Amino acid sequence: MSHAEGVNVQRRRVLIASTAVIGAAGVAAVATPFVRSWTPSAKAEAAGAAVTQDIGSIEAGQMIVVKYRGKPIFVVKRTEEMLTTLDSVKSLLSDPDSDASLQPEYCKNPERSISPEILVVEGVCTHLGCAPNYRPDVGAADLGGNDWYGGFFCPCHGSKYDLSGRVYSGVPAPLNLPIPDYNMDGTILTIGEA
Repeated sequence: MSHAEGVNVQRRRVLIASTAVIGAAGVAAVATPFVRSWTPSAKAEAAGAAVTQDIGSIEAGQMIVVKYRGKPIFVVKRTEEMLTTLDSVKSLLSDPDSDASLQPEYCKNPERSISPEILVVEGVCTHLGCAPNYRPDVGAADLGGNDWYGGFFCPCHGSKYDLSGRVYSGVPAPLNLPIPDYNMDGTILTIGEA
C-alpha cells in the first residue's frame, strides 16, 4: 500500500484555497490602514485651506492674531505715526529692503504690505521659532530707548523687528519675519490666497 493512496486530493485543494483566502483577507486588513495613511485627513486638508478674517473692528495701533497652518499670523493696524517711523529705523536694520526675506512680490515695499496701514506677518521669530511680543511703545528703555520706534521683540534671545517685521542688525534672528500670501477685499482679509 502506497503512502499516497490515503490522501484525499479534494480535501487538500479545499484547505489550500481556504488558507489562501484567509491570507489574502489578512493582508488586505493590514494594508488598508497603511494605504489610508497616505492621504491627508480632513483636519490636515482644512489646515492648509485659506483663512478669512474681518479686520474692520481692529482699532488703530491694535494687533490681532489669526491662526493659519498652525502658525500665528500677526495683523497690525498701523497708525499714521507708526508708518512715518519706518524710514527712521532703516539704518538700524539688517535687511531694510527685504531682499533676503520670504514675502510675496506685492509686499516688497517699505511697509511690506498691500495696504500701508495693515501689516500681515508670521508671528514666528526667524532665529529659533519663538513668538515675538508686539511692543508698539516708542522709546522703550529695555529695547533701545531713542532707537526703538515700536515693533516686535522676541523674549527668547532678544531679536527685534520694526513695525514692518524687518529685523534689526546685531540680533540673533537672521531674516525679516515672513509674510504669507494674502489679499484684502474691503475689511475682509484672506490669508493663504494671493
